[in-house]
Amino acid sequence: MSMHRALECQLDEDLSQLTRFLHQQGVPHRITEERGEQVIWTGDEADAEIVRRIYAEGVPAEQATLDFRASVRPAARLNWPLMLRYMPVTLAVLAITFFVAFWTGLGSRIGAVIVLSFTPVNSMGLMASEPDLAQWWRLVTPIFLHFGWMHLAFNALWYWELGRRIEMRSGSLWLLGLTLLFALVSNGGQWLVSGPTTLFGGLSGVLYGLLGYCWLYQLISPNVHFDLPKGVVIMMLAWLVLCMSGLVTALGFGAIANAAHVSGLVIGCVCGVIAGGVQRWIR
Repeated sequence: MSMHRALECQLDEDLSQLTRFLHQQGVPHRITEERGEQVIWTGDEADAEIVRRIYAEGVPAEQATLDFRASVRPAARLNWPLMLRYMPVTLAVLAITFFVAFWTGLGSRIGAVIVLSFTPVNSMGLMASEPDLAQWWRLVTPIFLHFGWMHLAFNALWYWELGRRIEMRSGSLWLLGLTLLFALVSNGGQWLVSGPTTLFGGLSGVLYGLLGYCWLYQLISPNVHFDLPKGVVIMMLAWLVLCMSGLVTALGFGAIANAAHVSGLVIGCVCGVIAGGVQRWIR
């Protein structure tokens, strides 16, 4: 994918207001740090011109936003072609998740569920005591299993929120690599704790990995993409503690894969420290 260099700014210049406005107007862009400067990139020259215009004129006041929208070319507004171009991994993971939810009947079709379970089922109908590495997909596929609409909606919304931030900041291959790594670690951690006879699934282990990654990366090397809304990290960590307390299960919301959450968060934080540290070092 060719990228157009739209603008160069001083490294200490705060671009958060500009980038938030660009997101609101549906102008896909990415910010990198090169040779002591912040560089704003866009997918085409038309978007680059829009970025330069907004930067030169200043971000419009709230009352002027409507007039600005009318002057921006329609193609600049975020639509499916642009989303597929800039966020293919985020959309692909969500598409697979919803397909699996439909195919498994949100966990009600056990025959479909065990196809994607961490360990296979033997000829006696019992789950194996360890993963079959010949069926390597099982190490990852439990992340696509969900057991209720609330479970599905919560995880899908958070993967959209966190996944697209990482994909826009670091690229599709980076998000794919993180998703697979966090899936392996969180699924493996849950299997080690819950044992081989327990079915588990959900994107939440990966979500806590993405959360930990953005959180620690942002603390070490701040950037506009990982600047999560205030209270998000606190809320997610509070939810983790609440789940680990057993109260959520006691209230009838089902068993919670706490080991997947914790192991995902730990590996995400480790990756965030490493990536953020590298980014800070090369500035």
